[in-house]
Amino acid sequence: MESKWLEDFVSLAETRSFSRSADLRHVTQPAFSRRIQSLEAWLGADLIDRTSYPTRLTAAGEVFYEQAVEMLGQINNTRALLRGKRPTAQTTIDFAVPHTLSLTYMPKWLSSLESGFGSINTRLIALNVHDAVMTIVEGGCDLLLCYHHPRQPVQLDASRYDMLTMGTETLRPYSRCDRNGKPDYLFPGTSKEPVPFLSYTSNAYLGRMVELMMSDVKRPLHLLKHYETDMSESLKMMALEGHGVAFLPESSVVREVRNRQLARTDGPAGEWEVEMEIRLYRERPTAQRVGKALVARLWEYLEELNATRADRQKGVAVGSGRAASKAARTAEKRES
Repeated sequence: MESKWLEDFVSLAETRSFSRSADLRHVTQPAFSRRIQSLEAWLGADLIDRTSYPTRLTAAGEVFYEQAVEMLGQINNTRALLRGKRPTAQTTIDFAVPHTLSLTYMPKWLSSLESGFGSINTRLIALNVHDAVMTIVEGGCDLLLCYHHPRQPVQLDASRYDMLTMGTETLRPYSRCDRNGKPDYLFPGTSKEPVPFLSYTSNAYLGRMVELMMSDVKRPLHLLKHYETDMSESLKMMALEGHGVAFLPESSVVREVRNRQLARTDGPAGEWEVEMEIRLYRERPTAQRVGKALVARLWEYLEELNATRADRQKGVAVGSGRAASKAARTAEKRES
């Protein structure tokens, strides 16, 4: 039995899609299917119910999923121990974070967090979205911070993982602009003069979000791919040099837009944009896996913070509603 078979199975259990998991594991679907079959042959039990669609686990598969996660966690801890990199102390919180969020959201969020919660020791593991999710599943971190969209969801078992929504992020197209803020390129382009496109790779989460957005727009975009990478920061640097248009998280270009180095290529209407949630996950503590006391205190603090924010938003909504009703009554009296 190979550990990669366990990783394959855990991925399949989370995505419930052979094609999606094969893509995320960077293998062809036939090769991925053979590895799952090899695992089933080694175990002597069917893990996947092949009589139904979409993919679901058998009863044996549900049981083995928990065991596979435990085994991967033990393997990773053992490897860290033998490499002289023992698991971090109880006073350090391990975060698994996609590269873009580690550069744009994480630094400011930690500053805001420490001003209210207090100073904390953190260890950041910067990965792509899929690997960041696998890190928490395999027990390699305490908290996962990542993007989420209903059509490109992070599929973590709600009975096993707690979740908090930390905010939102908007993905928009930007290009270099002149001193007056006029962009070098404008959407949608034409068939004769397509817009040079700075693209994400197909396996990048933000790349999939761009594909979803493009499939929804009413007007077609005329783009000519000029550059490709899975790093949004690299796309931003290419856009700053005038190489084309890149879809970038709004939080990553605040300074460049303010300094009139970058500008939106779709105008103020926002026809070509997509909004994502920023979510924080933890594995729910159990009697077998208690977790770090520091993580529990931080989670409780964040829950209270979110509840307070929600109450304030409700108060604003109620206040706005009352003001609108009062204005309507006043208008009625004037008319009468």
